[in-house]
Amino acid sequence: MLLAHPGFIADAHSAASSRGVPGIRVLPLNVANETTVKADIDAGTAAAMPGIVESLTTPLTAEEKSPKSKAVPSPRVAFKGNFEEVNRFYYKNGWTDGLPIVPPTEEALSEMLTGTDLPAGHVVAKVIPRLGKATVEKIAINAVMAGALPTHMPVLIAAVEALADQKTRFDTFEVSTGSWAPFFAINGPIRHDIHINSGSGSLSPGNIANSAIGRAVGLIVKNIGGARKGVEDMGVVGNPSKYSLVIGENEEETPWEPLQVERGFRKEDNTVTVFFPNNFLQSVPMDTGAEGIAQALANLQPWNMSCLIVIPSHAKILADAGWTKEKLKKYVIENAPSLVPVRKKDADVLSMPPRIVDPSGLMVLVAGGPGAWMAALRSVGGIQNDFVTRKIVLPRNWDKLVAKYRDVVPAYAPY
Repeated sequence: MLLAHPGFIADAHSAASSRGVPGIRVLPLNVANETTVKADIDAGTAAAMPGIVESLTTPLTAEEKSPKSKAVPSPRVAFKGNFEEVNRFYYKNGWTDGLPIVPPTEEALSEMLTGTDLPAGHVVAKVIPRLGKATVEKIAINAVMAGALPTHMPVLIAAVEALADQKTRFDTFEVSTGSWAPFFAINGPIRHDIHINSGSGSLSPGNIANSAIGRAVGLIVKNIGGARKGVEDMGVVGNPSKYSLVIGENEEETPWEPLQVERGFRKEDNTVTVFFPNNFLQSVPMDTGAEGIAQALANLQPWNMSCLIVIPSHAKILADAGWTKEKLKKYVIENAPSLVPVRKKDADVLSMPPRIVDPSGLMVLVAGGPGAWMAALRSVGGIQNDFVTRKIVLPRNWDKLVAKYRDVVPAYAPY
């Protein structure tokens, strides 16, 4: 038997089912989530007691003793129809992210699979929360739906491998009430091959690689992992970054070693680095000298895991003044404003750790366009996790594939 807030009943049944106990009894507990009001806790608990006693003393039904599987075999072809009909069908079955998708036809799937040398049935990882098998073919299907190109497949496979690493705490973040979103930083020559944006508007819509790769991961997590909004994904407010949060590092304009080298790879290696922020801030320095820039970054108040996005011009000013990445991280940690306990009704209230204390939890990424703005992506919530980096493995036909899709870039008409 389980007790759950009424809003988490469906989530509890899903979690129990995925762990082999679909017949478990789940009772509502009408107590506000994470409340500290003792009177409400006592009242809700007292109201739940009769149901608890009844549930524990009533014999199991035949269905509870031997639950029948509700799984329905999936046909190879799910639906036939025009573009509008396919999209309506997919949306009504809960297979989209709310936006129109590209129908994953056999032809489109076959072309997407040219982006990898792995066999279609190869299992890249099991994706939480329902531990769905992310085969290469299933990844490719969701990539087609997201509007991705075959040249994006190596990144998507590496991204799924990274999510499967326990150090990301993806098992918590993807379904948490705190609405964390996966952030992917791309390094290596592949940035140019597939036109990953690392300049102006890197995190804005408009670039197919940045947008489609992030969107494909979201569809993979939903359709393969089974993280459905309001059922398994219990984000209280939600997070628009779950549509896509992908950026390339501007390795050509960084005065420091690029991220993949810092993470133990060679500069020639293509990598994807992931962590889960749930908070995004921007600011400008009042003083554009090296220390003024560093203090402005510190004022963004990194938490337990954060990425500071430093624009190339600021990075150059810092480097010219002798600032290394390590010196910048140390300064930010030591000079970030501390939270102080707030006296409220005779109680010191401070629910979050005050700031980051370990440089290993701080990523410095050089990206962005001309201007003065800087940004931070922060993981606020006190859950311990790590950055995870995976090498991107290219298929043997990579050069031909890149040549085929090289001109898929926007060409803006002059005004």
